Amino acid sequence: YAVERKIEPFYKGGKVQLDQTGQHLFCVCGTRVNILDVASGAVLQSLEQEDQEDITAFDLSPDDKVLVTASRALLLAQWAWQEGSVTRLWKAIHTAPVATMAFDPTSTLLATGGCDGAVRVWDVVRYYGTHHFRGSPGVVHLVAFHPDPARLLLFSSAADTSVRVWSLQERSCLAVLTAHYSAVTSLTFSADGHTMLSSGRDKICVVWDLRSLQATRTVPVFESVEAAVLLPEEPAPELGVKSAGLHFLTAGDQGTLRVWEVASGRCVHTQQRLPGPGRELTHCTLSRAASLLLSVTADHNLLLYDARSLRLRKQFAGYSEEVLDVRFLGPEDSHVVVASNSPCLKVFDLQTSACQILHGHTDIVLALDVFRKGRLFASCAKDQSIRLWRMNKAGEVACVAQGSGHTHSVGTICCSRLKETFLVTGSQDCTVKFWPLPEALLSKGTGPEGGLVLLQAQATQRCHDKDINSVAVAPNDKLLATGSQDRTAKLWALPQCQLLGVFSGHRRGLWCVQFSPMDQVLATASADGTVKLWALQDFSCLKTFEGHDASVLKVAFVSRGTQLLSSGSDGLLKLWTIKNNECVRTLDAHEDKVWGLHCSRLDDRALTGASDSCVILWKDMTEAEQAEEQAKKEEQVVKQQELDNLLHEKRYLRALGLAISLDRPHTVLTVIQAIRRDPESCKKLETTVLRLRRDQKEALLRFCVTWNTNSRHCHEAQAVLGVLLRHEAPDNLLAYDGVRASLEGLLPYTERHFQRLSRMLQAATFLDFLWHNMKLPTLPMATTAPTAL
Repeated sequence: YAVERKIEPFYKGGKVQLDQTGQHLFCVCGTRVNILDVASGAVLQSLEQEDQEDITAFDLSPDDKVLVTASRALLLAQWAWQEGSVTRLWKAIHTAPVATMAFDPTSTLLATGGCDGAVRVWDVVRYYGTHHFRGSPGVVHLVAFHPDPARLLLFSSAADTSVRVWSLQERSCLAVLTAHYSAVTSLTFSADGHTMLSSGRDKICVVWDLRSLQATRTVPVFESVEAAVLLPEEPAPELGVKSAGLHFLTAGDQGTLRVWEVASGRCVHTQQRLPGPGRELTHCTLSRAASLLLSVTADHNLLLYDARSLRLRKQFAGYSEEVLDVRFLGPEDSHVVVASNSPCLKVFDLQTSACQILHGHTDIVLALDVFRKGRLFASCAKDQSIRLWRMNKAGEVACVAQGSGHTHSVGTICCSRLKETFLVTGSQDCTVKFWPLPEALLSKGTGPEGGLVLLQAQATQRCHDKDINSVAVAPNDKLLATGSQDRTAKLWALPQCQLLGVFSGHRRGLWCVQFSPMDQVLATASADGTVKLWALQDFSCLKTFEGHDASVLKVAFVSRGTQLLSSGSDGLLKLWTIKNNECVRTLDAHEDKVWGLHCSRLDDRALTGASDSCVILWKDMTEAEQAEEQAKKEEQVVKQQELDNLLHEKRYLRALGLAISLDRPHTVLTVIQAIRRDPESCKKLETTVLRLRRDQKEALLRFCVTWNTNSRHCHEAQAVLGVLLRHEAPDNLLAYDGVRASLEGLLPYTERHFQRLSRMLQAATFLDFLWHNMKLPTLPMATTAPTAL
């Protein structure tokens, strides 16, 4: 398996900004400013300053060309953000971190407000500080330029709840506007520049005349407002804007966007409020050119609306906290549903990264499961209830049924495997409940008009003495397995929940049980760090897989039941081959406990979710790896044949170059031996080696170190070394990559070979000396016939 895609946190609170075209979204995530492509949801750039400190403020210039960030280390960085490069870095001169910043309409001046109560103005074109305004008590958390650049006015707000108006020409404070009784949260200006609107946490919005610098109207909005936006002065019937005159939109702790008429001070439009906690709005901004409105919720969800109708265009989940369970969704596994440390479920479209947030549960959702067809899925939560959700063909998800009956948190849920007929749940109350799905739900496909279908438990069985952590339904829908904190797993007959047997052998509590899709086998994962396989016939333990250093939290059968995939609290995934008990791969991509694990319908992808807030999509690379290996083998065969042909034709330079490119020392040695067998070997070897490129000579030197360790091949190594030492300058040789390590490897063996050859030469010389000085007895003459006297 290899990581195909990650769904990571990209926003952890703070400022969010759209560019003028509405194509890019800028937001803070710790030490980085992330730039998202709104269309695809992908993070295009992740900008981090050199000091690697948290980003405290940022702003994008009105012409979308310059981005400036401020870090906790009191450094300001100016970015060419499209290239991802810093064009300028300078000290903020503030004595405490910069809390806010804003560009003027011409994109040439930047104002920064610090936690030290100072406001500074910088010229970002000519790179110098132009103004330094003192007098604000406490943290300056808001700065804004007047929209008319000719007026050269700067507005700031600090901890004293007033708004100060600074004149850049006179370098002084023109006025202090007091009307709020709590922190001012936003300042926004009308198109003509004559009116300013301020909002605060004191539940009022104040309209100011900027010509007289006086408050003209105070509008009570009955909620703590985090952001207010003046709407364009044009009719928008869907927002209740029917008459001319100023209207503004507020976002606050009620969690809804509301439109107000300035003249009458009444609310003319209220967005429909969705249920569930974490709906408070913390930020709101309007992109007039793109006609987009962006709002941010307290649980870091980013919602993009059409500015004229407040219709939701897109939704992003910026941060998911601890991921507790994940599942593929849709007939083609096109979506992913995530249960994080929240009562809301998040459904991600894998194509566009758009996120639907499902509200219904009132406490943290603990587990999920999906029916076979992929459109209907179930969730269970700490609120002791279960819910059934259905995804339509357009990819929209709605709750269709709910049920309650457990007396404690419902920690695990499993759907029927063959058809959409029933659910099984396990709880901290030590019981398992069997929930049949009513005909009304299955026949109509949705709940009845006016409400949800209510699920009723048909059977309840007390199964264990401690919390039930996992339940699993067999592929034939006739058996149920339960795993508990009491260290045992049990097998039950459905639908009556009759006990068939007990699997005991683990030393700690069980986190997961899973039936094999092919064999009559059950897999269990335990806090004792092992995975065990059990036979369903006699409840005996068939195999134990040991390898995790910590609790094994999830286990799943993959590769048609021949392999197991397990995830642990050490953040690791392990792939096991059942036949030989071998761990064939360890996958390390998470940094914390991997609670969620699910495999796709086609068995070619896996999905994991962990406490590090990451959801990772894994792709099965077995076929790709096999194809790659086969291609490599074929390429090696072709190259080997080509090498044999070159040697046969005595084209030694090409042969040596090809052998080095194969990165096989023994093949290179064969070529060197072939060159040395040539009658003119010395000259041929010298010519061939010297014509090699430098990187090839470096590789050859590395190979020489290997050959030199063997007395049979040391002659070839020494011959190559001799050529290099005679013809390469020492400075050139020292510049070779890894030459020092090569020398350290060559010296001891070369000395040993030299001593061995010296001893051999001495022996040969002595033998030669003996041979020349040896007195041999004369050989007897051949006997001849006696001659006659």
